[in-house]
Amino acid sequence: MILSSFFSALGQIGDARFRRVLLLGLALTIALLIGATSGFVWLIGSLTSDSMNVPWVGEITWLDDVISWGSFFLFFVLSIFLMMPVASAITSMFLEEVAAAVEDRHYPNLPPAIKVSFGDALVDTVNFLGVLIGANIPALILYVMFPPSAIFIFWGLNGFLLGREYFTLAAMRRVGRTQAKELRSAHSGTIWLAGTLMAIPLSIPLVNLLIPIIGAATFTHLYHKITKA
Repeated sequence: MILSSFFSALGQIGDARFRRVLLLGLALTIALLIGATSGFVWLIGSLTSDSMNVPWVGEITWLDDVISWGSFFLFFVLSIFLMMPVASAITSMFLEEVAAAVEDRHYPNLPPAIKVSFGDALVDTVNFLGVLIGANIPALILYVMFPPSAIFIFWGLNGFLLGREYFTLAAMRRVGRTQAKELRSAHSGTIWLAGTLMAIPLSIPLVNLLIPIIGAATFTHLYHKITKA
C-alpha cells in the first residue's frame, strides 16, 4: 500500500501543478531564510559595540565585524538544517493543489472536496512550521550526543511529523478535520512508516525540496487506499 502510493506519486512528478507548487514554495522559503538571516545579523550588529577596550591590547574596532560575520555563518549553517522544515511548512499552504491534481488524474469520479480557506491553511502552516522547527532544533543536540544514531533519529522524528501533517491534509479534504484525526490515530503505524519513507530522501540536498510535493501526493493515494481497505 505504501510503496504503490509512493510510486504513483512519483509517476506524476512532471505535472504542471506539482511544478507550480514546488517553485512557489521554494521561492518563499529562500526569501524567508534570507530575510531571517539579514534580520538576525542586523540585530547582532546593533547590539554589539563598534569598539572595545581590552587590557594590555588597547582599543579593538573590528570586534563587531567578527561577531556579525560569525553570526551570519552560524545562521547559514542552521538554515541548511532548517531548509527542509521551512520549505515543508510553507509549501503545505499550497498542497491542496497537489492533492487535487492527484485526485483529478487517479480518482476522477469523486465528489467535490471540502474547501479549506486560505486563513485556515495559513494557521495550519504556522503551526506546522512551529512544530517542525521546535522538534528539529532540540534534535540537533541528540545528533551530537549520539552520532551513529543521528540519521535514524532524523528519519524517525521527521517521518512522524511529515506523516502526521500530510495524512491529515489529505484526509480532511474529504472527511473534515475531526474524522481525519480519528483515521490518523487508527492507522498511526502505517502513516509513520510512510512518513519515514518521505523523510529518508531529506538527507539528500535538493532532492529534499521535492518531498513536500511527493509527500502530499503519496498520502493522498494512501488515504484513498486506507478508506477503501
